[in-house]
Amino acid sequence: MSGKEPLPPYFNIDPAKAAEKLSEPIGTARFAKAAAFASRGRQDLAERGYAPDGRKRLRRFSTWEVCKYLIPVAPAHFRRVLRKYPDLPQGMGEGNSKWFSLEDVLRLRNHFATEGAADREYRPWRPEGLPAKTIAVANFKGGVGKTSTAAHLAMSAALDGYKVLVIDLDSQGSMTSIMGGQVPDEWSTAFPLLAKDYALALQDENRVREAAGQPPLPFDETLTEALKFSARDVIQSTHWPNIDLVGAQLNLYWAEFQVPVWRMGLRGWPLWDALSNSLVNDRIVDEYDIIILDTPPALGYLTINALAAADILLVPLGATFLEFDSTGRFFDMLYSTFASVEDGENAARRRDGLPEMRFEWDAVRAIVTRFDAAQQTDLANVIQAYFGDFMTTYRQEMTAMVGQAGEQVNGIYEADYREFNRDTYVRGRETFDRTWAEVKELILGTWWRDLQMEQLEAGEEDLAHG
Repeated sequence: MSGKEPLPPYFNIDPAKAAEKLSEPIGTARFAKAAAFASRGRQDLAERGYAPDGRKRLRRFSTWEVCKYLIPVAPAHFRRVLRKYPDLPQGMGEGNSKWFSLEDVLRLRNHFATEGAADREYRPWRPEGLPAKTIAVANFKGGVGKTSTAAHLAMSAALDGYKVLVIDLDSQGSMTSIMGGQVPDEWSTAFPLLAKDYALALQDENRVREAAGQPPLPFDETLTEALKFSARDVIQSTHWPNIDLVGAQLNLYWAEFQVPVWRMGLRGWPLWDALSNSLVNDRIVDEYDIIILDTPPALGYLTINALAAADILLVPLGATFLEFDSTGRFFDMLYSTFASVEDGENAARRRDGLPEMRFEWDAVRAIVTRFDAAQQTDLANVIQAYFGDFMTTYRQEMTAMVGQAGEQVNGIYEADYREFNRDTYVRGRETFDRTWAEVKELILGTWWRDLQMEQLEAGEEDLAHG
């Protein structure tokens, strides 16, 4: 031993030996091989937590979980009610250790809402007659916890009793994997909904052209096929009884190339409204309580459609300088993109004597994700100071339970608490429970405001006709 400190590993690398380790130059075919390996691996990893038949199953919930998190009732009273009403779901297991499916919980929640104490909230508030609230989760920086946040909000809302539709607009399909979706091609994604909106606009334009004696614009097989679709054709059920899914897969990315081609063919087509039009015209907004849009990590045409359709925009970011900087640029691009659309559209509307349009969101919030209080508190406080009322109060902490759930392609609500000690489970849940509480407050507040506005307008209309 010379006693000298060893050199760092990047010194004294022998070029000849380095060359011996190289393969032959790599052609494009090697990418196909790597993609095939990754596809098999992705399927293998995604099926962790699946049943033997290859489909995901949602676990059951214990009496402790039902009474602590799902139905506000004391365990002793809960058991008395089950004994009194034998037709109610009785759960599986022996003695006091009973386990209930989420379908069971939804039935029990309805029973308590009818028969239980008047001052308890057994079902979440939802005003009748108003459409679903649509939430877009977006940021053009990857790795900020966007899909995880969107998935856990969907699961939180479902556990709370809401009927949820999740729309995966990211061609990587991570949300689709979490939800156990099966998406064979782009015709099982949101793509045909965008194509149908363009096809309908093109039909209208061709009627105008025909009346003016002008030749029609071309109408290809893709557009003809898309006219046969409704949003319900691409919605699939999931292993959650009250979460449905519009899935994504790689071919959805084709939309990013096709949408601008359509727009060039028909400059008057408002491409940003395509998804929103589909959800409204097919009455999807009337069939669900909450619609959650998971977007690609880019401000492309799919993200623009999601943002234009959203009532509430959530922007996840980590408490790092680069993610803060990137998110600021994201807001800048949102401004320039949507302000540009408004300016262009309104110039034409003013010429035609039409009312001006503007994009508006009920609420916008940035959410700090993967937060480490020991190392990131100072920077998170700085971010909070600069973004101000755009920030949620609570920061999603990174816990061992959150990390393990991600490795298993599951949400933390799908993890059995018996795999952890109970304190670990409670802490892991809390990080998303508190995020859901803030988002739910936004949803209820905007619904309430919409309801007051609707009642005010109805009163004014009654006066006008009185």
